[in-house]
Amino acid sequence: MNIALVTLAVIAANALVSIKGFNDISFFERYKFGIGQIQAGQKERMITSGFLHVDIAHLFLNMFTLFFFADVVVTWFGSIKFLLLYFVSLLAGSLLALYFHRNEYYYSAVGASGAVTGVLYSAILLQPNDPLYFIFLPTVGIPAYILGVGYLLYSIYGMKKRVGNIGHTAHFGGAVGGYLTTLIFKPDLLVTDTWMVLLLAIPIALLFILQKMGKL
Repeated sequence: MNIALVTLAVIAANALVSIKGFNDISFFERYKFGIGQIQAGQKERMITSGFLHVDIAHLFLNMFTLFFFADVVVTWFGSIKFLLLYFVSLLAGSLLALYFHRNEYYYSAVGASGAVTGVLYSAILLQPNDPLYFIFLPTVGIPAYILGVGYLLYSIYGMKKRVGNIGHTAHFGGAVGGYLTTLIFKPDLLVTDTWMVLLLAIPIALLFILQKMGKL
């Protein structure tokens, strides 16, 4: 497997910034996502927090996922558009988290999950029928679009129930960013894969309907 240089560069940037944060608590605190600090004017935290992680396991999980899906996006769009999609997804995740938690002054978060989920959702939109295999089902390939829809539905559930110490809101925002950016870069998907585009939009529409109804 030949991994693209841009993918390696993003993984390296995450690793270097995260390791710095592991060993320098003041650095970590200064650049993590924090509602109060962002509302006070430190907007850069919406980007910098995406390169910090709480520990090695958190960093590994995000970079492991990125490793497997980034090159699908790079192959379709090239390095520059991949980076644009990555950062749009990161920012979209932060913006949605900022919106949903705007009244929680002490809410904080770190991690590349929003950006990585955007890349994941983009790869699924581009190659929705690619089979995905899991350790506990090594011989059964699950179509990528089923994972995409299921993952976002779980994220909605996690947002509603506050399941675990996980930034479900950032994950969802990142997926929305990756989805929309992919359609901007490749609008013909609206014609060639109309039903798949609509199917992957269902969880996104559901989120905003529930929010409008006050159910989240």
